[in-house]
Amino acid sequence: MALYKYKAQDAGGKVKSGKLNASSEQDLHEKLRAEGLMLLDFKDAAKLKKYKPLKTKALAEYSRQIGTLLNAGVSLVKALQIMSEDESITPYERVIYKEITSYVVQGVPLSEAMKNLPGVFPPLITNMYKAAEASGKLDTTALRMADQYTREDRMNAKIKSAMTYPKILSFLIVVVVAVIFGFVLPQFKSMFDKMDSLPFTTEIMMAISSFVGKYWYTLIIAAAVIWLILYFLKKIPAVVYQFDKFKIKAPKIGKLLKIIYTARFARTLCSLYSSGIPIVTCLSIAKTTIGNSYIEEQFDEVIKSVQAGNTLTSSLEGVDGFINKLTSSINVGEEAGSLDTMLVSIAEDLEFESDKAITQMVSYIEPVMIVVLAAVVGFIILSVITPIYGSYKSIGAS
Repeated sequence: MALYKYKAQDAGGKVKSGKLNASSEQDLHEKLRAEGLMLLDFKDAAKLKKYKPLKTKALAEYSRQIGTLLNAGVSLVKALQIMSEDESITPYERVIYKEITSYVVQGVPLSEAMKNLPGVFPPLITNMYKAAEASGKLDTTALRMADQYTREDRMNAKIKSAMTYPKILSFLIVVVVAVIFGFVLPQFKSMFDKMDSLPFTTEIMMAISSFVGKYWYTLIIAAAVIWLILYFLKKIPAVVYQFDKFKIKAPKIGKLLKIIYTARFARTLCSLYSSGIPIVTCLSIAKTTIGNSYIEEQFDEVIKSVQAGNTLTSSLEGVDGFINKLTSSINVGEEAGSLDTMLVSIAEDLEFESDKAITQMVSYIEPVMIVVLAAVVGFIILSVITPIYGSYKSIGAS
């Protein structure tokens, strides 16, 4: 059932507008006809609004509160009302909760109410709730989703935290180089101009310093243009695909990223399959949570293979981007007839390994950034010291 915004005309020719819930266009016609109105125009009210996705942390808290309140015997409508009145939520979350409540009060299932707010909830949670409503285990499923999104939020936080130090070092490299070329090297210009000859590296450094001093605004504009180009390139699917492919092929880092991608896929597949959702639907949803378009593109063939009657193990073996531990564990589960149990086990193991992988990535990136900073600064210092030392040596010899 959806909420429609309509314009209708009564018997006297007066045009009226309003909002009405209906299951279809025909249902909307019939409801308005019963009120003596003739439908003129209508639009889906949900599509007229611009929604933004809830963050992972908000999804975890949303599911946790639903699961906890339902488990305590509180009705779904009352639970949603309590959640919407919580002072700790953001104004946007309050609006979302109230809109969901308005749907549920009219008899719309929770999963359907969530789907009526396009873009707010990912397919994973709506499909999980739909399966739970059919089995009567909404409270248990909601708590399971809360646990999953909490784990995902922690992983995202770790990745973000891990990248903070490299970002700071990158910024420092830019600042240090800008200060040296813009303020330090110009101090030596008068000295170097008096010398008969300069090392080639020093001449390059001084030329760059002169350019920075005269055309610093050009560099700022160029940096802004480059940023805009990179920003728009990230919006092009073909570019994103190639970059995602490069990431998993990169030495050292690629192997660690494969562990993280495999862990995400395994946890999502585990949650969906354990809830009784068909394996093809599980794969269609789980692929969207991986976070790598190159791997996601390969799932069209995986799904076709499963639909053709092949085992999940053989279908996933050809995926480039997962570690072998995933298929070997699934193979054991399929042969033993306990795929759901094995998926739980492999998901937990891979999450532990993904935590270690994140730590290892930082251990690789930090020294590299420090070496780069030291190399840049060292090269500049040598370019300055070499001619000065040469001039002192000449004076001493004379």
